[in-house]
Amino acid sequence: MGQESSASSGDGPQTGGDPTWYWSVPDPVNFLRTPFRIATYDSCGRDTRTHGQRGFIHLGHGTWVMSDLSLDATQLDRYSRHIIMDEVGPAGQKRLLDSRALVVGAGGLGAPVIQYLAAAGVGTLGVVDDDVVERSNLQRQVIHADADVGRPKVESAKEFVADLNPDVDVATYETRLDRDNADVLTDYDIVVDASDNFPTRYLVNDTCRLAGIPVSHGAIYKFEGQVTTLHPDGPCYRCLFREAPEPGTVPDCATTGVLGVLPGTVGCIQATEAVKVLLGAGDPLIGRLLFYDAMDMTFETVPYVEDPGCPVCGDDPIDSIDSIEYTDGCAIGAD
Repeated sequence: MGQESSASSGDGPQTGGDPTWYWSVPDPVNFLRTPFRIATYDSCGRDTRTHGQRGFIHLGHGTWVMSDLSLDATQLDRYSRHIIMDEVGPAGQKRLLDSRALVVGAGGLGAPVIQYLAAAGVGTLGVVDDDVVERSNLQRQVIHADADVGRPKVESAKEFVADLNPDVDVATYETRLDRDNADVLTDYDIVVDASDNFPTRYLVNDTCRLAGIPVSHGAIYKFEGQVTTLHPDGPCYRCLFREAPEPGTVPDCATTGVLGVLPGTVGCIQATEAVKVLLGAGDPLIGRLLFYDAMDMTFETVPYVEDPGCPVCGDDPIDSIDSIEYTDGCAIGAD
């Protein structure tokens, strides 16, 4: 139980200089689901409470924090472990609920991203994928089930999110992202690139950089993965890799295989980066490429910088993707 209030009544949260209030209650779990009373105390410990208003939330173990009145009781309960964190709090949670994130790909990387962004309460999730669920996907694509085999992945993803968190609206795009429909990326606050091919990666990078939208990029290969955050204030994907490798030189997981848990680790890092960017908290992987080796269980971070000659974010950048062919090397030719 938490420490007792110093107020003479002994039954309310203490509001002295300490930013966290304490109140011992016999049943904190049930109390969490009841209307809360604002209680304040003057310097002499006298109770000056006002009744019948929601202002404090009890988070168990006698701990109270001031609640944001725009969050309802169910949300205060659901997101309580966020709300008690200084780095998130009620305002941060409200910000997540008001945010829009687009996930490109609902496969190995997209599955954990969708799962954790939905659990975190990102209010609108867009999901782009033109594929259907196959049984071979289920070894790693954890939001899909055996009963979903043959269904569009976007439908399965939307149903999964609806079961997990009714606060989240899901917009589905059962299509392959291309130059003609890439403007959908600009409707979101952040894009998570969970795609499995180079043309899509370059298309996402170029479109989002021109629109000033941050991107959480991830990729996997057998036992290895990489993550970086492509932010308007930092270098872009073409600063790292000016052009894509020749088609067929980088095998896909259908050819080489992939450790089933690998995209879970890498996708969770991408989701973490997305939440940090939406909150404006922490130090995202801007200008840093994180390498993960599951076999050796090692992480390595390699810095990279903006390339003045980059055709997208350099000294003489393009102003449109209209002339770019997202095939082969996805090169941007000289004017």
